[in-house]
Amino acid sequence: MNLISKRSLILSLLTLVTLFLHGCGYNTFQATDEQVKADWAEVLNQYQRRADLIPNLVATVQGYASQEKEVLTQITEARSRVGSMQASPELINDPESFKKYIAAQNELKGSLSRLLVVSENYPALKSDQNFRDLSAQLEGTENRITVARNRYIKAVQEYNLSVRTFPNNITAIIFGYKAKPNFTVENEAVIAKPPTVQFNNAK
Repeated sequence: MNLISKRSLILSLLTLVTLFLHGCGYNTFQATDEQVKADWAEVLNQYQRRADLIPNLVATVQGYASQEKEVLTQITEARSRVGSMQASPELINDPESFKKYIAAQNELKGSLSRLLVVSENYPALKSDQNFRDLSAQLEGTENRITVARNRYIKAVQEYNLSVRTFPNNITAIIFGYKAKPNFTVENEAVIAKPPTVQFNNAK
């Protein structure tokens, strides 16, 4: 086989490989995987923003409601637990670690909610400018977290669809692409149940 024939054969093989990779979803995996990573990074960024607000918020509440030690301790401990977990990009490829991390974040959010409920009992605290500013920043951050989570959910859905549909699923098996974990509701039946509202009759 002469040099020209070898080059033609190599060129033909490269063309076939390129067409195969394009047609079997390989490029789709690259694009959707990068999108998932980018959207997860934004979720982590907003979670960190929330965590950064907590020390000042706790200190402000403590100045007016130091007797609320249990609530203040709960939120400090919840923040510490979240901070001790390794929130790396690889977390989204480990369903068990992902589940634990999200559970810790949900616990932190619950502690924050209890802290804000407690603040309702202290008019001086509610009128404090620093507390109002921190509360507004926290509310804005929670909204950003919701937006970032929704983007991540959509990106993962698109990626996972590629992993499971033919012929992309063959490529997924060959190159080791697996479905990624997504946000879930732990107890949908409880959350779906409408809240009970009771009105006290005026005497």
